[in-house]
Amino acid sequence: MKHSQSIGIIAALALIGVCFLPWSYIPGLQATLTGMNTGVTHFGRPGLLTMVLAALSAVLFLIPKIWAKRTNVVISAVGISWAVRNFLLLSACLMGDCPEKRAGLYLILLLSFVVLLMSFFPKLDVNKKED
Repeated sequence: MKHSQSIGIIAALALIGVCFLPWSYIPGLQATLTGMNTGVTHFGRPGLLTMVLAALSAVLFLIPKIWAKRTNVVISAVGISWAVRNFLLLSACLMGDCPEKRAGLYLILLLSFVVLLMSFFPKLDVNKKED
C-alpha cells in the first residue's frame, strides 16, 4: 500500500485526540468517563498509555528502517490489546449499573485496529543484489 505510512500517522494522531472524547456514561454515578478523566471511579487514566503508544507508533511510521517497522508492529499490537482491555473495562456492568457506551470507546477500537493494520504494510525500498 502506497499511503499506509501516512494513514497510520493520521490514525495515530486521531487516536490521541479520541482520548479526550467521552467513552462512556454511568447513569448511577452521573459520571462521564473519558480516557484522561474517569471521574469518581478508580479506573485511573486509561487514555494515557493509549496516547504514549500512539505517539510512539507515529514516530516509528516516520523512521525508514526495518527495525522501526518491526517494532511498530509490536507497539501497535500492544496498543490494540490495551484498547480491547479499556473497552471491556469501561463498558462492563458493575453491581447492576450498566454504563452507556459513547462514540469514543468505539473509535479507540477502530483507530487502534487501523494503526495495527497499517503497521503490517511498511513502505521500504528493497535492494536487489545481483550474483
